Amino acid sequence: MKLWRSLRKANKFKNQIDQKKWGHLFSEGRDRNMKRFLVIISLILAVFIFAETKQIVILQTSDLHGFIYPVDYATNKPANQGLAKAASFIKEQREQYGPENVILIDTGDIIQGSPMAYFHARFENEPEDPMMLAMSKIGYNAAVLGNHEFNYGLDTLTKAINEASFPFLSANIVDEDGNPFVNDCTFLSIDDIRIGILGLTTKYIPNWEDPRNIPGLTFLDPVEVAKSYVPILSDFCDVVIVAYHGGLEKDPVTGQPTQALTGEDQGYEIATEVPGINVLLTGHQHRALATKIGDVAITQPSNWGKMVGKVTLTLEKDGDKWVVKDAKPEVVDVSKYPADTEILDATREYEEKTQKWLDTPVGTAIGDFYVENPFYGRMWDNALIEFVNKVQMDYTGAKISSTSLFTDDVKGWKSGPVTLRDINAVYIYANTLKVIKVKGAEIKAALERSADYFAFENGVAKENKSWVEPKVQRYNYDMWEGISYKIVLNRPTGDRIVDLMFEGKPLDMDGEYEIVLNNYRGAGGGGYSMFNNKPVVKEVLIEMAELMTSYLIEKKEITATVDNNWGAYVEMVYNVQSGDTLESVAAKLGFTVEDLTRWNNVTQITAGDTLKYYVPYFEYLNLQQKAS
Repeated sequence: MKLWRSLRKANKFKNQIDQKKWGHLFSEGRDRNMKRFLVIISLILAVFIFAETKQIVILQTSDLHGFIYPVDYATNKPANQGLAKAASFIKEQREQYGPENVILIDTGDIIQGSPMAYFHARFENEPEDPMMLAMSKIGYNAAVLGNHEFNYGLDTLTKAINEASFPFLSANIVDEDGNPFVNDCTFLSIDDIRIGILGLTTKYIPNWEDPRNIPGLTFLDPVEVAKSYVPILSDFCDVVIVAYHGGLEKDPVTGQPTQALTGEDQGYEIATEVPGINVLLTGHQHRALATKIGDVAITQPSNWGKMVGKVTLTLEKDGDKWVVKDAKPEVVDVSKYPADTEILDATREYEEKTQKWLDTPVGTAIGDFYVENPFYGRMWDNALIEFVNKVQMDYTGAKISSTSLFTDDVKGWKSGPVTLRDINAVYIYANTLKVIKVKGAEIKAALERSADYFAFENGVAKENKSWVEPKVQRYNYDMWEGISYKIVLNRPTGDRIVDLMFEGKPLDMDGEYEIVLNNYRGAGGGGYSMFNNKPVVKEVLIEMAELMTSYLIEKKEITATVDNNWGAYVEMVYNVQSGDTLESVAAKLGFTVEDLTRWNNVTQITAGDTLKYYVPYFEYLNLQQKAS
């Protein structure tokens, strides 16, 4: 396979790098007897004197997503995040251990995510990428390609890569000739300690990314690629670091799966199935993680520059090699550190232009498009979600749409002027739109997937822990427009969706419907495998933030509306009494005869029968309070 051309590149380490830095190790014709003599002497000295030891520190950032300044762009208020704060901690570590003893690596998702990154990519891409400028000043040794690196296309990505003073790595992303798209690995030396760094990226990118953004690229299985590289690196290096834009799919202690084993995250598999790794730096999941699996030290430093991963290695000289005797992983919260002024100054012009752009009004809201409580915002239809769905339907012509409240920080906006800041704070991803054709049963399956977000314990709705631990995935909870449905909290998971209607009729499970979703979800991302490989009816390749902006500019005014087509309910039971009729029971409960007939599949009732009916969750809470 052509991939192994890249392995030969790693093999050149012996002739190219090692001969320059550590040529004594590989020199041909060396007197073997002399070598053995020297080894014996060194062992004797180690015994009678002391073993030579060395400490080096590996620092890691990940999922920076274009955040440099310590600011919340939605509110323009200070926030404990951003690369500038991480830079201060990095500077401190170099002062403490000596800059020559500190290695700095980023594990991907760098150039997309913040308004600054978006503004640079879409409006002023001629200057140097601000993240490359900042990271080069800080002095990174390497960075790994993340999945979001591809969101703006290969031209934007290639420009950023060329502007970096450090190498980008990913051994498992290969071109049409089977060669790595960027560097596969890189090598460092600290004194005579030989260090190899292998870059890997989640193979799941084709499931999310617009094919136009990844032309000619193949995403190989990172585990198999690691199995090919690591033995070579282990032969030549004292320390092997694998930097992987992907996370742990299993609990590091128990080995039990913590998510669907789709191949999106394979960190546990890499750590357990690829011998020879000393340090595994992970990302993608936005987790704060410091652990060990066997002898492999593993870190993941959250996201947006909130934390820095740190692995302290203690090495001991053993003959002509260094051996890792101890590896201490940790993640450090950098909130207490001030933002590095050098980094702020270097990127100030980018920040000022971004802030000016964000404050540009594009329309007026009549009424509030504001989500005060994000959990409640996922329990009942609201004006913000309805607006986003309306925009998706307007630009595609689809009659059914779904979207998400991506994070708990997404609030929307109140009545009055709506700015670009408001829009970009709501739609934080570079998603485009895809209209696909699916069956009614697949829509219901998708709704059931979202309904799993809720737990119902002792009559109280909560977040299902599996949606926030070990990885927060609230962005995978979808809310729909164009259909009506009820999420029944006290029914078992997988059977919570009832009263699923389209245009006044029950949704036909075998019927075909055209639905609009973002490109991530339309490709099955987030556990929505029912949407994989569905016929694509239409694509709108303009990002949603731009579409929302254009919609506001065109309409000038938008009015907050809520049609209450969906919500969270609790199933109740009515015991039919003598003399009851469907009409009388419906009147007593506040429903129509058609409602009771549809919910219970009955046309007549007799004493002793039970009838199901559904009460909105908040009404249910009031009833419980009154009853107590």
